[in-house]
Amino acid sequence: MALKELIAQKKYLFLDRDGVINKRILGGYITKWEDFEFLPGVLEALKDFKNHFDRIIIITNQQGIGKGLMSEDDVKLIHQNLSQTVLSHGGKIDAVYHCPMLKNDENNCRKPGIVMALKAQADFPEIDFSKSLMIGDTASDMAFGKNAGMGRILLENEHTTEDDRKWAEVTIKKLTDLSNLLK
Repeated sequence: MALKELIAQKKYLFLDRDGVINKRILGGYITKWEDFEFLPGVLEALKDFKNHFDRIIIITNQQGIGKGLMSEDDVKLIHQNLSQTVLSHGGKIDAVYHCPMLKNDENNCRKPGIVMALKAQADFPEIDFSKSLMIGDTASDMAFGKNAGMGRILLENEHTTEDDRKWAEVTIKKLTDLSNLLK
């Protein structure tokens, strides 16, 4: 499916955080706002997305909380600053959902499970997953989108694998590849 066809049908945007919105710390965690670095073009893309998508939701696995490397309050402060920065650049984030659990915790809320998508839908009942799009940079993000019945775009980077690509419907190199089509 072509990128333009895929986005034309979608009203709700779900985004992963680390590696999509901000620079990922490989093998580490963003534990404080000072470590958070927006990827190039993201703020401009989010401004363009505001005019196309009815809801923009960020969902992120944050097991650093479960490991005791940061607190819930640390993550909430990062997300408040993220949302405020996006807003000050003309964009919007309707909500950010995170899962603090460890990968091996039973009944966890982590992607690729869809617990965070269901929370978003409970908060915004108009969200229809068949009219939703997931953008992420890992196989887990793509499997989350598939499990929820969403369209899936993989944001490729130097760490992208064939396993990541096999779950995606379309791949892009940067968020502005998508936002430029919306203009």
